[in-house]
Amino acid sequence: MDFPTIVTNFWDAVIAVPAVMIVTQLIKIFFKTPKSFVPFVALVVGLLISIFISHRGNLAAGVFMGWFYGYAAVGSYASLKTSILAYLKKVRREA
Repeated sequence: MDFPTIVTNFWDAVIAVPAVMIVTQLIKIFFKTPKSFVPFVALVVGLLISIFISHRGNLAAGVFMGWFYGYAAVGSYASLKTSILAYLKKVRREA
């Protein structure tokens, strides 16, 4: 079995991951998704974007990169939220 050739480019880093974050947040807001399902929703959105948009015609590459899109979005969101909460806690302590 040959492994698929997967090219990571500008689309992956700058457009796909933020797109997954935005779509996930919209789904969370409009459909009142429980917090425990949000990472799963991000994974599904990442897989859908990867398989049907960015890696059409190569299912293995689509699934492989879809996992990265979904979990990169989850990690980026968690990091951003933690940083903002830490900053706000520091600012409130100093005031």
